[in-house]
Amino acid sequence: MKSGTLQLFSLFLLVFLFAAAVSRADGFSGRGLNEAEKLSIRQRQLLYYRDEFGDRGEKAWKKAIVSDPLNVTGSWVGSNVCNYKGVYCAPLPSNKSLIVVAGIDLNHDDIAGFLPEELGLLTDLALFHVNSNRFCGTIPHRFDRLRLLFELDLSNNRFAGKFPDVVLRLPSLRFLDLRFNEFEGTVPSELFDKNLDAIFINSNRFRFNIPNNIGNSPVSVIVLANNQFGGCLPASIGNMSKTLNEIILMNNGLKSCVPKEFDS
Repeated sequence: MKSGTLQLFSLFLLVFLFAAAVSRADGFSGRGLNEAEKLSIRQRQLLYYRDEFGDRGEKAWKKAIVSDPLNVTGSWVGSNVCNYKGVYCAPLPSNKSLIVVAGIDLNHDDIAGFLPEELGLLTDLALFHVNSNRFCGTIPHRFDRLRLLFELDLSNNRFAGKFPDVVLRLPSLRFLDLRFNEFEGTVPSELFDKNLDAIFINSNRFRFNIPNNIGNSPVSVIVLANNQFGGCLPASIGNMSKTLNEIILMNNGLKSCVPKEFDS
């Protein structure tokens, strides 16, 4: 696919996902905006941070980037963030006159740094893709403000620590990709109760027994490979037969016992 066609397709997909996410959450009302609401919108759009001395006009995320060999953030200058490379804006479906940051796509940009808590100000995000970079640290707790987030791709970075429980508090999330990082510890059973279409948590350092409620998940694809899972596959996996197209479990600590439901 030619690059121009690919960009148009990506933009169309972003607008589609943004509209789908907004349809699941409350938007702004049709009345006029007061000054407090306008200020809130500016904060969400401009990626500014505030401290006890007030707004210093500095970009929180740009300051959290320590290496950018491709100079992706070279365009991150001025207040019009819709012109920033990797930042995509779209009209808010509930108020077409309001242009907001609806997506961030920095895939394969070799950027090193971390994700600051101020990203939680971008409450209209439907898509956040930063795969194949060198981001480290943990996932911001304030991501739980991203009530419209539909796709979260953090794969192939250097994120570490426990499973980021903040993803369990994202009501619109349908696609989760945490593979090829350094997350460790257990995976909360609540993950499999979420209405996700895809779960990729392979190639980390997770250690846990696959919980009985895995069969509650409506996913079409789930990849758990290259971790350390113990025990057997729960019989509830048979409940996934109507939605599941692919499951990958290789290179784990699973025992040889396979429930008869797995063949049904």
